[in-house]
Amino acid sequence: MHRDEMKGAGKDMKGAVKEATGRATGDERLEAEGKADRVEGKVQKGVGNLKEAARDVLKH
Repeated sequence: MHRDEMKGAGKDMKGAVKEATGRATGDERLEAEGKADRVEGKVQKGVGNLKEAARDVLKH
């Protein structure tokens, strides 16, 4: 697992917590921040997956 995948997963989880908290408290700004963090995390995980795949291709 590439470092970007782990960081992305962390951002995704942090965003999920923010989003749920914002929804529960009625804080639209916090909910939106959570959604943005989740998207950022998913993109970062994707970048990590691409890096890992490229590394595997170059090894073999």
